[in-house]
This record gives sequence, C-alpha cells and structure tokens, in this order.
Amino acid sequence: MKLTLEGLKNRQDWEKAGIELPSYDVEAVVEKTRKAPVWVHLGVGNIFRIFIGGIADQLIEEGLMDKGITCAELFDYDVVDKIYAPYDNLVLAVTLHGDGSTDRKVLGSLTEAVKGQSYDAVQWARMKEIFREPGLQMVSLTITEKGYALTNADGTYFDFVKADLENGPEKATSAMAVVAAMLLERYHNGKAPLALVSMDNCSQNGSKFRAAVLEVAQEWKKRGFVEEGFLSYVSDESQVSFPWTMIDKITPRPSEKVADELEASGVEGMQPVITSKSTYIAPFVNAEGPQYLVVEDSFPNGRPAMEKAGVYMTSRDTVNKSEKMKVTVCLNPIHTALGPYGCVLGYELFADEMKDPDMLELARQVGYVEGMEVVPDPGILSPKAFLDELINERFPNAYLGDTTQRLCVDVSQGIGIRFGETVKSYVAKYGDAKKLNAIPIAIAGWLRYLLGVDDEGNRYELAPDPMVSEMQERMAGVVVGDPASLKDQLKGILSNENIFATDLYKAGIGEKIEDIFREEIAGPGAVRKTVKKYLAK
Repeated sequence: MKLTLEGLKNRQDWEKAGIELPSYDVEAVVEKTRKAPVWVHLGVGNIFRIFIGGIADQLIEEGLMDKGITCAELFDYDVVDKIYAPYDNLVLAVTLHGDGSTDRKVLGSLTEAVKGQSYDAVQWARMKEIFREPGLQMVSLTITEKGYALTNADGTYFDFVKADLENGPEKATSAMAVVAAMLLERYHNGKAPLALVSMDNCSQNGSKFRAAVLEVAQEWKKRGFVEEGFLSYVSDESQVSFPWTMIDKITPRPSEKVADELEASGVEGMQPVITSKSTYIAPFVNAEGPQYLVVEDSFPNGRPAMEKAGVYMTSRDTVNKSEKMKVTVCLNPIHTALGPYGCVLGYELFADEMKDPDMLELARQVGYVEGMEVVPDPGILSPKAFLDELINERFPNAYLGDTTQRLCVDVSQGIGIRFGETVKSYVAKYGDAKKLNAIPIAIAGWLRYLLGVDDEGNRYELAPDPMVSEMQERMAGVVVGDPASLKDQLKGILSNENIFATDLYKAGIGEKIEDIFREEIAGPGAVRKTVKKYLAK
C-alpha cells in the first residue's frame, strides 16, 4: 500500500490494516481549494499536520467545510520535496495511547504544498496568487518561537533580517518578511481583510506576531519600498487581525518503531528522514491524544467553524490566561526544567525521566508549588486539572517516545516566557523572587546542560538552539570538576532581559542560581547531589 491518492483507491487493504481513510473525495477537495483558497498555513511540520490538519479533516468529514488547507513552508524546503510531494500531501496520523494502542487515520485535508522562496519565480508567483484571493480568511502559523524574532540578544537585527529590510519585499527570505510581502500583495490587489493566526508556544503570540510584521513594514517604509497606506492597512485590526491563541499537543519526533509497525501492516515507505535543516519528519505523524486549541475570535473576513472540531473560540483575555496557564506554569516550564536535566542525568526518554523521584519532585515544585501560586485561571480550563492530566497521564506516556533532547531545542528562545513571567509575578507580589527555589534549580540546570558534559563526565550533543554558540562563549573558562573556574561568566546571561524577560539579579535569584550551578560543576555525581540538596530546602 502506498500513501498516495492512487494508493488509497484500494480501500479494502487499508481497512484490513486498521487504517481509517477519508470519507470525502480528496481530489475534489484539492481541486476546489486550489482554485479559491480559504485557509493557508505557514510552517508545515508535525504538529500542524496532525493537529491543525486533523481539525480541517474533521470539518470536511462532517460537511462543515468543503475546502482544505493550503500549506506553505518558509524554512525547511526539504519537507515539501521529501514528505509532501511524494505522498500527494497526505498525512498518516497515528495517535499513541498510554496503554500502547494506536489509532491510525489518513488525513486528506492538506491540499497543496508551496515553498515560500522569493528566489524561485514559480513558487513566489503561486504564493502571491494565493494571497491575492479575496476569499482567503485566515493564515495560521507554526514556525516556533524563534520565527518571530528579528534581533539578537543585544538588540541588533539578525543578519538575514537586516538583508530582508535592505533588499525589500521582492527578495524576502525570513518568515516575518515573507508574511509582510504577501500582505503587500494583498494590499495592492483589493485590500481584502485577513486574520493572521500564530499557533506557536509563546504568550501573547498574536501581539508578538503583529509587532514583528509591523516593524518589517515600517522599515520598508523608511527605505521607500512601501507607502503609508500599507502601514495603515496592516495596522488596522479590523482589516488585518492577529488573534492570540494557545495550542497544546505533545508531538514528538516520528518513531522508527511506529514506522516499522506501519510497514509491517503493508504501508510502504514510512521510515523517517532527517532534512538538511535537521528536521526529523516522516510520512506519518505520531502524537498523543489530548489536544487543546484556544483562539481569540477575531476574523475580519470570516472563518471556518473551528468550534465544531473542539477548538475554544473565545476572548483575547481568556486566550491570554489559557496561554499563561500552559506556557508559564503547567506544561512548558516543566519541559524546560526537566529536558536539560534529563540529558545531564543520562535519560533519553522523557517518560523514563518522569519515573525519577528527584525529577518528579522538581516537576511538582515548578508546577504545583511555585506556579500555582500565581497561575491565571482562564475559566474554560482548570489549571489544576490541566496539570494533573500532564503529570499523571501525558508526561508518563512512554509510547510517545518523547526525548529529553527534543525538550532542549531552542530553550533560549522560550526560557524568558516559561520562567521569567513567574519570576516577575513573584517580584510584583512580594517585592522580589527569593521565595522561588525550583525555578532557580531549573535555570541552573539549563546552564549546566550547555556545558555538554553529563553527570558522569561523558560528552553529549546539544540540541539545536540559535544561542548555543553565544552562550558557550559567555561561559568560556567554566570547567566541570573545578567549581573555582566559575567567576563572573554567568552575570551577563542572568542579567540579560532579552533572555529571561527580567534581570534575575534584580529579582533576587541571580546569586542563588550561581551557587547552584557552582555546586553542579563540582565533579561526577554533583548534579544529582545538588538537585537533591536544593529540592529539600
């Protein structure tokens, strides 16, 4: 069996293999969508394919939508060539349950895959054609937190952003510049309304998205690339809205075990690939069952009936509280606390680390003790019930195969949100954050992880992160086994508000983090010993 439109025609074999197929005419949906797209998604990786693609698939199945999603990739173009094109944009969604069972379904809702390459005339022309469509209602994004960043930690523009600002819309390469260029195309062709919907894990993501796009537009205006009317169009949220969202679904790298099981069932070519940009991806996506999507209901050109597929459509304030609940207290802080320690303590799988009493206690203190004291309550979701589900069901799900290294990807881009917001809340409530204990342990653990030496003295590979080189330069001279080698290397890091969203020394915990870190570099076994010591305080 081949995961292609032609391969799906032999439905009996798929059903015999326990794989559900679309009940709708996929080719008809593809054709209709190509002619008049209504929903574009930028950043076409795993969580998008199984979660957002699954929402669209459900709406089409239930007759609530007759078009699918137009997909556009802005960074890793191998994904289009290796995963979308050979499989006719189909996705094999595999839900991994805690008891080891799986649900398997082919999704046909992803109708086209385009590369957002300004240097490819054909692809760029198609992008423009899509964005000129007056019936286009929404553009959603999953490009990770770093996709919205324009500047380095010192506030200067990244080189590629600087090039985009100097070269103008027709040579845009970065995500925010491509979005601004496509909005310009829409502006020049009728100024139709549009919702731009970030679905990435960062608090107030819509606000960050809007600020980045506006900054690109303003810089282009200074250089004569765009007119004042374009700035007015992008600035008017009754025309171009940037709804805030909260998204949650643990989607680990594709599992070779799942690939083998699918191939044993008769599905050909299921093995994962690693692209030239180090993306781990496969024709299938494996993920947990629980999922949450909360969206601010601000769509000036209309929208799909997403609430019919389990999406919470609500107010900006409720989204903000839901996002803060997840990103600053319940889920992401625990991932960021335990991911680095997992690598240092020799754990490959996160579920195995969750069996470690010390790590479980760290998770408990970060979430229940320190986070719950300042957690926002969104009303539509219970923070405690959400955290209970994570600690007791979701995190221990060994069948997800989620790795500690995955949890270390791009930590520098999110640590200020995941811990900095709670630190600031404690400062606002108590005058300083000295009551915090677990969060300083977690931050010290991330810094210890960056040394690339585990608790037994063995080297390991660091996960991708745009600030790894800069951080290691700042920490130069620190030697595991020599606590005296730590002098003032951490001061420029812990005081950096671009990293932590606050100066941790002014918050009263900078010195404590230094003390923990110093003890953790004492030698073999020092990390475990230090964590135990401070957790007991």
